[in-house]
Amino acid sequence: MKILTADAYLKEELNMMEEQPDNQSLDETVIEIIQKVRQEGDQALYNYTKTFDGVKLTELLVSEGEFTEATNLVDEAFLQSLKQAKRNIEEFHHMQLEKSWFYNKSPGITLGQMVTPMQRAGIYIPGGKAAYPSSVLMNVIPAKLAQVEEIAIVTPPQKNGKVNPHVLVAAKMLGVDTVYKVGGAQAIAALAYGTETINKVDKIVGPGNAYVARAKKWVFGDVAIDMIAGPSEICIAADASAPPAYIAADLLSQAEHDERARTFLITTDTELAEKVKAELYKQVEGLERKDIIKAALENYGHSIITKDEKETFELINHIAPEHLELMLENATDKLPFVKNAGAIFLGNYSPEPLGDYVAGPNHTLPTSGTATFSSPLGVYDFLKRSSIINYSQEALLKAADPIICLAETEGLTAHANAIYLRRDENNA
Repeated sequence: MKILTADAYLKEELNMMEEQPDNQSLDETVIEIIQKVRQEGDQALYNYTKTFDGVKLTELLVSEGEFTEATNLVDEAFLQSLKQAKRNIEEFHHMQLEKSWFYNKSPGITLGQMVTPMQRAGIYIPGGKAAYPSSVLMNVIPAKLAQVEEIAIVTPPQKNGKVNPHVLVAAKMLGVDTVYKVGGAQAIAALAYGTETINKVDKIVGPGNAYVARAKKWVFGDVAIDMIAGPSEICIAADASAPPAYIAADLLSQAEHDERARTFLITTDTELAEKVKAELYKQVEGLERKDIIKAALENYGHSIITKDEKETFELINHIAPEHLELMLENATDKLPFVKNAGAIFLGNYSPEPLGDYVAGPNHTLPTSGTATFSSPLGVYDFLKRSSIINYSQEALLKAADPIICLAETEGLTAHANAIYLRRDENNA
């Protein structure tokens, strides 16, 4: 992990942006997969599952028997942990529910907004080597609270041709019976356009690898998406009140996701940065994913020394991190200085993994600086808003002249005509 000044980091960041890999080859592959799925439907899904996952399937839909089998394969401790997380996530997201509203602007005029759920949502859950039941909770619960009518999960099968039992148990617990054994760009294409077995959805959400992310980019417009997620990232702003071991442990918790995961420590204390660096290399040796972590720290790990608090928060808002920990004295008082962050963790006892699993806020967060303009996944992502306009005849006639004036100014005479007809009919 490099230790450098804020100015030095910004120069390095500029160089890294100029060296960004070209996605052309990846996009060509993804576009070909999407076109194949649109042309061949289920058969393309079977073929790609055999090619990419090494699994020859005879059925895409997870059967009721597979759900039952999964229940018998997980232990009680997992079930109780899942239930606790479910309660907390539901409680938090319930606060996000929106209501339709109406008001009487004046006699004869009623305006408002009608909130309705999307009809179909598709949720991508990474699979294969790893299991992410927590992502099932974080993506399904907001959709359920929004009252989405139909929810389907897609996830890559394991080598035995089955879906990870922990994922299936989480889905069943939330009332999702429709789970398909398909992953990658082909799963995104199936959700976006439909196949013989998989229904087209209105919105696709959920994390995935680079192929999934690029596929979501290419189907966007034909279907809504949550975001185009990049590698995970964590930024910790800390001072001498924060234990170096805690800081290091939290940085490592994100570095283990991916060799490209980004980790930042921002501090005015050079001595603290050195202690954290020592802790990182001490703790990493005892971790299962140490090779991934070491690669991430070497290439994308930064300890940045700032001149003062002002520069610290300027840099935080520039990075706009997915996860931001404020391990500072009086951390809550510093909250107003944060303008851009996906999720904010305050104090020494609010580590990032708390948010990943049981705290309640969503862990599907904006990455790669997109926290400057986007938000965590929530109930609002599965809701639509329709404007309501209700004028009486008398109220419309009072508004007729300005409507006609504006329409004719814009050269839209048919717009004006729709008003003329009603006005003249009333005056006849």
